[in-house]
Amino acid sequence: MRLRLALRAAARSAAKVSQKISAPEIFRRSYSQLHPQSERPSFGIAFDIDGVVLRGRTPIGGSPQALRRLYGDDGTLKIPFLFLTNGGGVTESKRALELSELLGVHISPVQVVQGHSPFKELVNRFEDELIVAVGKGEPATVMSEYGFKKVLSIDEHASYFSDIDPLSPYKQWKTKQMLDSMYNSKEVNPRCNVYSDRVKGVFVVSDPVDWGRDIQVLCDILKTGGLPGKEKGHQPPLYFASDDLEYQAAFPSERLGMGAFRIGLQSIFNAVHDSPLEYTSFGKPNPFVFKNAEAILSNLVYNMYPHQEFAMEGRGHTFTTLYMIGDNPKVDINGALKAGRPWFSILTRTGVFRGKDNDTQFPADLVVDTVEEAIDHILRKECSTSSSAF
Repeated sequence: MRLRLALRAAARSAAKVSQKISAPEIFRRSYSQLHPQSERPSFGIAFDIDGVVLRGRTPIGGSPQALRRLYGDDGTLKIPFLFLTNGGGVTESKRALELSELLGVHISPVQVVQGHSPFKELVNRFEDELIVAVGKGEPATVMSEYGFKKVLSIDEHASYFSDIDPLSPYKQWKTKQMLDSMYNSKEVNPRCNVYSDRVKGVFVVSDPVDWGRDIQVLCDILKTGGLPGKEKGHQPPLYFASDDLEYQAAFPSERLGMGAFRIGLQSIFNAVHDSPLEYTSFGKPNPFVFKNAEAILSNLVYNMYPHQEFAMEGRGHTFTTLYMIGDNPKVDINGALKAGRPWFSILTRTGVFRGKDNDTQFPADLVVDTVEEAIDHILRKECSTSSSAF
């Protein structure tokens, strides 16, 4: 029931997103330089990141030159596109800046949709409640930027409880930040009373770093109703930004993702607790993610053509085709298949998928070697059906 309610809420928020998302003024002004009477593009593009345009921090598959073809000679956006990734751990603005530097084109924060981006739709429910943010990067900063006012990272939360992690003395790989937090916790007053204020929600924002510690602490939080070390209580809501079992990183073979962590936590929690773990997963392949992406792309067109009638009347832009370019059949292609029209899936061989033929379980509409080849196909196809020159 909790999962269905969360998905319905997310679907409702997606329906409103084109009115809620506002590009920065400088971003909007750059669009306004486009010819106001030119034909609006009938298509948009969503790119996965890891395994499609980047491997680690290295561009792959001709991604820089492929993306440059989506801009005009003056650097203004010509084709609406965004990045639709289950990754995260940093704010959308920081990720946009990183992508801009690595790929050599200007990326706006509104063009970055991460696995945890839908968490902002839960602010009204948890705004003033104590929540714990889990994962690599800056999970607490991400949640604070979304508007949550009482956020603790799991590192900080755990540091207030002596001996909560019995293996801590054996971990020589702790970061300085974690050590400082743990050693100084007795000298600094916590931003909330973790010994009496129950954790009302847990958000796995990005891939956890210390699986053993995090599973232990999360079991403590979840089985006690939000007060580690106390008697059993009702489980607080638990949210995962995504449920990827594997993903492509810099290492040649796939790495275990948030879905693997979820399986570990769920198996252990169910073994030590009377009731099974309750949770909600966001991210691809959930269809509402693609509905949300469509609304964002429609809003990008609004900013690209601010003088046209549909923009002035606030009507959404209708796409003939939306292309999802991904490397993971279970996530990217499966999500596009679930979303249905107008989504068209393109599978690259630069990440999780390396097969010669199409994936048998989740077949894509098109299989290519690289993202550059995918863009070649898209622009050739769209040029043949449109009077606009790309």
